[in-house]
Order: sequence, then structure tokens, then C-alpha cells
Amino acid sequence: MRNAVTPKFVEIVPDRLQDGVLYVSMEYATAVHRCLCGCGKEVVTPLSTTDWSLTFDGDTVSLDPSVGNWGFPCRSHYWIRNNQVLWCGDMPQSLINAGRALDARDKAAYYATRGTPAVKPPPLTKEIKSSGSETATTHTPQAGVFSRLAKWMAGAWKAN
Repeated sequence: MRNAVTPKFVEIVPDRLQDGVLYVSMEYATAVHRCLCGCGKEVVTPLSTTDWSLTFDGDTVSLDPSVGNWGFPCRSHYWIRNNQVLWCGDMPQSLINAGRALDARDKAAYYATRGTPAVKPPPLTKEIKSSGSETATTHTPQAGVFSRLAKWMAGAWKAN
């Protein structure tokens, strides 16, 4: 069981996850890590208004709400606060079911007033005329503030 995580800001989460690393992709609004109990299962926490939120204070990260791996054999349950792992006990299935029902109700109410969840738009395209009559299309993705910030932070951490 781990007692701390190391945040790593990335654009794309690697295929092989390192134990104890919380990979954060602002580009894809997702945080991913291997289960902190040591079972090795991949834990994906989507970052959105209706799922998890991530707080970065310039040094440490926190996830809210807690991570409950009820679908895993380990059934681990923990909070990530300021890079520290705060372990919780197991929960009765009746409470888990009630929490899931409440989450589903809250999500339905949220999206009923705002429409469907935002999906990442395809990259902008730009046509380039060649010397012949053909037209080539290239993709020119536009980096947003959060993705530029995440890339900068990832570079700063690599330097340390």
C-alpha cells in the first residue's frame, strides 16, 4: 500500500504506468494511476464537473471525491490529498449502490440543464494548395491554456 503519489503532467498517458505516479492529462481531462493498494489495476478518474476534480497548488495535487475501487477484487478506497494517500475502510455494498444512484441522478440533472457533455472537438484543418490541382489537408491543433500549462509543468518537473 502506498502512502504518497508523485504527480506527472502528460499530454497522453503512457501504456505502462509506474507505481505511485498519478498521470494527469489536462488535454484529455483525465488522471490515471495504478491502484495504490498494489494490485496493479489501472484507475481512471475523468476530470469534469460531474466526476473528479483535481487541485494543483504548484507543488502537490489532490483529487476529489475519494477513489473507491469497488469493481476491483481489492475494493480499495482512498483519498489523494496534497500527494498523500489517506486510506479509508471498506464500505457496505448498500452504501456504494446509494452513492452510485446519487451520482447518476446528479449527473442527469446537471446535463439536463446544460445539454450533453462536451466532447473534445476535432482539430482545426487548413487547406494547403500544392503546385498541381490537388489540395492537401493538414491538421493544426490549437493548444489551449491548460494544455500549454500542463506541458510547461511537465517540462519543469523533468528538469528537477
